[in-house]
Amino acid sequence: MAKLKPILKRTTKKRIKPEPTPEDFGARGEPLNKSHPFYFGFFAATGAITAFTLLRAFASASQALLLIIISIFFAAGLNPAVLFLQRKKISRTAAVAIIVGSVVAFVTLFIWVAVPPMVDQVNSLLKNAPTIVADLKHNSTLANLNEHYGIIDSLQKKVASSIKDGQLVVSAFGGVLGVGKAVVSGAVAGLTILILTLYFLVSLPSVTKAAYRIVPASRRDRVSKLSDAIIYRIGIFVGGQISVAIIAGFFALILGFAINLPYKTALAMVVLFCGLIPLVGHFLGITVVTLVALSKSPTAAIIAFIAYLIYVQIENYVIMPRIMRRSLSIPGLVTIVAVLLGTSLMGLVGGIVSVPLAAAILLILDEVVFPRSEVA
Repeated sequence: MAKLKPILKRTTKKRIKPEPTPEDFGARGEPLNKSHPFYFGFFAATGAITAFTLLRAFASASQALLLIIISIFFAAGLNPAVLFLQRKKISRTAAVAIIVGSVVAFVTLFIWVAVPPMVDQVNSLLKNAPTIVADLKHNSTLANLNEHYGIIDSLQKKVASSIKDGQLVVSAFGGVLGVGKAVVSGAVAGLTILILTLYFLVSLPSVTKAAYRIVPASRRDRVSKLSDAIIYRIGIFVGGQISVAIIAGFFALILGFAINLPYKTALAMVVLFCGLIPLVGHFLGITVVTLVALSKSPTAAIIAFIAYLIYVQIENYVIMPRIMRRSLSIPGLVTIVAVLLGTSLMGLVGGIVSVPLAAAILLILDEVVFPRSEVA
């Protein structure tokens, strides 16, 4: 044992490697002059090129981004219903399955009930369009205008040329190939939105929790509360808009029975769908109702138009304020401007999404921007 000790000492002794001498790359130069025009021009040009590239990338992926925005909006809108079921001791996965299944069932019912009568009604309207236009000559005022200016005769020629051989709808979509492309792209977009909404709805708590972790801990609590309030407002808005749309659908059904309109159920479903679109939806609804009533008689069309116009005023000043009173407090001017901007930027989807986004912006202004300006 005594002999082994020196050996162990020799083997366990650490060998100290000499540190390598650093290579001489010369002395450091002076730092770049950031005030030099070349420096500013280079970085400005780089920033402009990067911004242009990102804009081109966003423009190329605009269709996909639009589907993602719609899915997030739908997920936020359906989240209050999921939370309601969760409070009934139902798991989130089961609650999402129930809500999404109900939405799919409603859309399927809408397509099954409303689409075939709508197609029949459009075909009937196109078939009877020349007769309806010709009947306008029975009105003395219109007949007098037609004698001097030929308004009705020009309209008859236009209608006759447009619906010749039943090619109006096909030509509107750019031919038979265009119709097929529109149907396929619409089906794919609808399926994509459904799948994305399902994923966003299931993973919404985990996604928001992960997103909040990016925020510094000192501000995380306030940012999470503001974000949760925004998501809640979007959900309440969607729920309130659905309630208003259901009331509009019942009104259309009652109106159809009152003046004996054709395809009453289908008409109510169309008005319900139009009622989901804020501000501009009832313009579409009143057009459809008036055209359907016009296929019966001009008197029925006038009654339907006036009745629908009265209902819109009641909805705007009585029904909507009571439903949205506790959810969204947006001035009327802000609503109009938001819908106009949203529609011009993103079309019909922008008109739907713009109102809750305006409410979210107002919340951020009230809680973040205005308090800072008051202190300053």
